[in-house]
Amino acid sequence: MKHIFSLMALGALLCSPAYAQKDENNRIRNAGQVMVEILNVPDDIPADLLDKAECVIVLPSVMKAAFIVGGSYGRGVMSCRSGPDFNGRWSAPAMMALEGASVGFQIGGQATDFVLLVMNKRGAGSILTSQVKLGADVAAAAGPKGRNAAASTDVTMRAEILSYSRSRGLFAGVSLAGSTLRPDNDGNERLYGKGISAKDIVINSTIRPPASAKLLLATLNKKSPTNRSGK
Repeated sequence: MKHIFSLMALGALLCSPAYAQKDENNRIRNAGQVMVEILNVPDDIPADLLDKAECVIVLPSVMKAAFIVGGSYGRGVMSCRSGPDFNGRWSAPAMMALEGASVGFQIGGQATDFVLLVMNKRGAGSILTSQVKLGADVAAAAGPKGRNAAASTDVTMRAEILSYSRSRGLFAGVSLAGSTLRPDNDGNERLYGKGISAKDIVINSTIRPPASAKLLLATLNKKSPTNRSGK
């Protein structure tokens, strides 16, 4: 009988809002650590591209195994320059989900971090409000890297999303065409304690970011405090 009650108590704990929220907060902390590490290596994301990005999506430790079973996905966070014109400080994070078996074959079974730059308002608006297929609904390309990398190629200039990966310490641009991105509405509800859309989270500057976002937002605000997209 005691064993049954113990199992019931454990089940109640795992289903509790506080326990579920812990997963989202860990995701945000991990995303912040990924950004710190990637932006402090010699061949990182070109500064001029980060300065022109409307939003940044970070998906830490995505595993190939997660894409073998249909319906599984990698989870991450999205922060945008706040306000309707995307010209404010980096926003509170919205939870995001990346889906698509094609990703699994590219990342080779190793834990891989993904960073995606959303380069214009149209791309940001699409991702914040619906599920989008990369390469179809929004133009996507592997991002160039290096502080002095030429970022004026036709592919880069046309892309709405530029994507990067890091696995086993190797950082490179990677194509995620064929995969899908969508807001993780359940994750947002667990994190903020109420039903709130991803768009409201990043545009409404009155929404306070959780304490777990301190490192992520401090890093983005330090490295790219001003939107220089000119759009």
